[in-house]
Amino acid sequence: MTTVYTKPACVQCDATKRLMDNLGINYETVDITQDEAAYTKIVNMGYQAVPVVITTNGSWSGFQPDKISLLAA
Repeated sequence: MTTVYTKPACVQCDATKRLMDNLGINYETVDITQDEAAYTKIVNMGYQAVPVVITTNGSWSGFQPDKISLLAA
């Protein structure tokens, strides 16, 4: 399962979710402003910006269309 960690009014988060929707990728969204455990998790992973995308094959931060496209392949 793919999880996208987001926050409100995040342009890169919205772009990531929009591209995933367009490519038919199933994902779960977690708002880090509403889930303290999720916030702690991504900070402990070393991330300082959202979106953070976690897949079965790894994770990344920011809007990265190339990596999103690989998920759809």
